Amino acid sequence: METKTVHLAVYDTFADWETGHATAWLARTGFTVRTVGPATGQPVNSIGGLRVLPDLALADLRPEDSALLILPGADLWDADDASGGGLAPFARKAREFLEAGTPVAAICGATAGLAREGLLDDRRHTSAVSFYLAATGYGGGERYAEIDAVTDGDLITAGPTEPVAFAREILGRLGAFDAARLDAWFRLFHDSDPAAFAELNA
Repeated sequence: METKTVHLAVYDTFADWETGHATAWLARTGFTVRTVGPATGQPVNSIGGLRVLPDLALADLRPEDSALLILPGADLWDADDASGGGLAPFARKAREFLEAGTPVAAICGATAGLAREGLLDDRRHTSAVSFYLAATGYGGGERYAEIDAVTDGDLITAGPTEPVAFAREILGRLGAFDAARLDAWFRLFHDSDPAAFAELNA
């Protein structure tokens, strides 16, 4: 039976505004959202000061138990892993998910983490700006796309100013809405189109 559980990674300094549209509408369309942190029983704090107690530890997360892993941006994505503050273990978990055929969605700094892990070398992707990813030394620069969000197979990427487009790709990839409702949803929340409200709730 196909799982309807989505896992949201949480870690200190995670950008709480980047995933709210996606998780809220996944929850409203029948998915369960569970948080995954570096360790069980240890709370983390978002950039906005939200304190979150993760539902499970990263080490206990298995691709077969998940419909999707969401990786938000965070200051720590650009930290030195040798200092113990970096988030490379979450990028390695993303590799495990992709190798198992389970989708991964990364936004903002998380895209740099995936670039360092080599996961963007052979996949079309986007981020904040191309030179941000280029600074990681990755080999996928020719596959960078200057658009709001990109889905390439099981990988979704977006920049930090595109939480609505990021959610659109996630909702579409998981089939939360059909194409017409997804279009209405995007026009409502991205374009403030009043006509889209009636279409979304028809």
